[in-house]
Amino acid sequence: MTDSNLQEIRTELNRRKKVDQLFAIVGFLVILFSILILVGLTLQMAISGIYRITPDFFLSFPSRKPEEAGILSAWVGTTLVMFVTAIISVPLGVASGIYLEEYSRKNWIADLIEINVTNLAGVPSIVYGLLALGLFVYILNLGESILAAGLTLALLILPIVIVTTREALRAIPNSLREAAYALGASKWQMIWDHILPYSFGSILTGVIIGLSRAIGETAPVITIGALTFIAFLPDSPFKGEFPFISLAWLQAPFTVMPIQMFNWVSRPEAEFIANAAAAGTVLILMTLTMNTIAVYLRYWFRRGIKW
Repeated sequence: MTDSNLQEIRTELNRRKKVDQLFAIVGFLVILFSILILVGLTLQMAISGIYRITPDFFLSFPSRKPEEAGILSAWVGTTLVMFVTAIISVPLGVASGIYLEEYSRKNWIADLIEINVTNLAGVPSIVYGLLALGLFVYILNLGESILAAGLTLALLILPIVIVTTREALRAIPNSLREAAYALGASKWQMIWDHILPYSFGSILTGVIIGLSRAIGETAPVITIGALTFIAFLPDSPFKGEFPFISLAWLQAPFTVMPIQMFNWVSRPEAEFIANAAAAGTVLILMTLTMNTIAVYLRYWFRRGIKW
């Protein structure tokens, strides 16, 4: 190789390094600009509604008088709906991801399922609402209930949980699987004792991302008949006599935080706009709390594995 060829290679490498550095700088600036806009909008919303965030705001039902209106029925409904969503979507999604990645044969059927699951993750939420309206409300006769809403949002985030579970399992090196087999472990022992502990953090991140999306969805729950004004709470899940647990609340009407915010924003009074800003701040805090719990659990599990 001549000196001229070496010089051309060095020149091309330097050019590519400069392009990479320029791309990194542009990407960093775009991310920084987006974060600043998001933080600015969030702070503006919080400042607009912070004075309304009082204990009475959490313990009062909606009212035609903005100074007396609260989010009691909305945050209780959101909590119950998200509980049903998590109970249904997380075990089913994680189990499906494990089966598709570890047990299913790698053939055209598996490829077809993977393509469809990936595509379902990008389907607009209103489509899930229409599907739930026909299946859960009309065919299964679940009505406009917390159970129907939980099932709807579970369908919405199920592809996300499945995809993230499969990606988390793929990230585990095959040497770990081979080592478990070499020690005489069965396939399920290998997955339960070795693969899942190492991939739990990534799986949990995907679950929280899905639940964070579900907690802010409005179109699906409106489609199945969520109420925009509700001044009562569902029945308590607990009761004084045996078996001490009641499932009547699953059939109760409900509302959620995004719908309550939409109801207030659509009113002309400025005080209702402040109520909506306060409710939005509470919703963001709920989402941040979920993410904080996920970060802590991920750190705790990884620390346990390391030790």
